[in-house]
Amino acid sequence: MIVSPSLLSCDFANIQRDVQMLNNSEADWLHIDVMDGVFVPNISFGLPVVEAIKKHAKKPLDVHLMIVNPDQYIGDFKRVGAEFLTIHYEACTHLHRSVQLIHQHEMKAGVALNPHTPVDVLSEIICDLDLVLIMSVNPGFGGQKFIPQAVEKVKKLQNIIQRSGSKALIEIDGGVNLETGKILADAGADALVAGSFVFGSENPISTISQLKKL
Repeated sequence: MIVSPSLLSCDFANIQRDVQMLNNSEADWLHIDVMDGVFVPNISFGLPVVEAIKKHAKKPLDVHLMIVNPDQYIGDFKRVGAEFLTIHYEACTHLHRSVQLIHQHEMKAGVALNPHTPVDVLSEIICDLDLVLIMSVNPGFGGQKFIPQAVEKVKKLQNIIQRSGSKALIEIDGGVNLETGKILADAGADALVAGSFVFGSENPISTISQLKKL
């Protein structure tokens, strides 16, 4: 299992310390949620913070853009060190063009789906994607309760990927813990984003190790 701890739940006053902790853990990626207060009702990290994290991170940056007009910032996120760049289906009028633009900037391209969006909308573009991020909470805030319909979405998406021959990974974000993580792993998830479950635990390194074993 790929584990991508979400820095949205880290101690913002000690980001460098928490990034170094993740460097020393079994975490595979560092998940960074970028919110604009327009697409989602919250504001989080911007480009300067991502750039600062990159200076200390020894793992790939898994950047999730919860913003309107993501195309205009794709080059900027490449510049500050994103290796995976995930944009929202709901925020892109011309999704194929946006995915092409991410690839032109030599990043892995992901598309995120809000809880109400069916996975079928990606059937025509799935072979162009490196990653699909299924939101198992409504985006905008950490620590929310898991939406169980996400499990069926993982199964449906797994079928679409297998039928098409796509190499896309299935990542889940929201309400992930050992219990939900096991259900998602059994359904076909490849990567788990965990924020409050990791950073709120007594031993984050041990918690990450347990998630890796799912």
